[in-house]
Amino acid sequence: MPVFEALIGPVLQIVDKIIPDPEAKAKAQLELLKLQQAGEFKQLDADLQIMLAQAKINEAEANSKDPFRAGWRPAVGWICVTGMGYTYIAQPLLSWLSLTQGWQVPPSIDTTDLLIMLGGLLGFGGMRSYERVKGKA
Repeated sequence: MPVFEALIGPVLQIVDKIIPDPEAKAKAQLELLKLQQAGEFKQLDADLQIMLAQAKINEAEANSKDPFRAGWRPAVGWICVTGMGYTYIAQPLLSWLSLTQGWQVPPSIDTTDLLIMLGGLLGFGGMRSYERVKGKA
């Protein structure tokens, strides 16, 4: 659709110049805008179909009895929670304790990747909670 969007402005200017009747000009411009909008709706529908297909895959994985299919999301969630717990609770306490006792300071971890993964997992969890509240699930 980007090509069509790039053309809509110049085409509207051409219509503005070649159609002198204001009413006919407005109709032509309206038709062009309808065509643009229809293209955008097609793109939105295509995106929606991809998301629905992914949701079906997610549901099939969640309903699987195979722990390697159904258990990977909870495992990733627990890994993220453990990493966050270490970063924000255990590591500061251990650092304080090690400084008071003269021990080596424990390592810190970069939580950028953990935050990205956890945010994605919580986003899916938020949609699930929204469905439950609305009575859809």
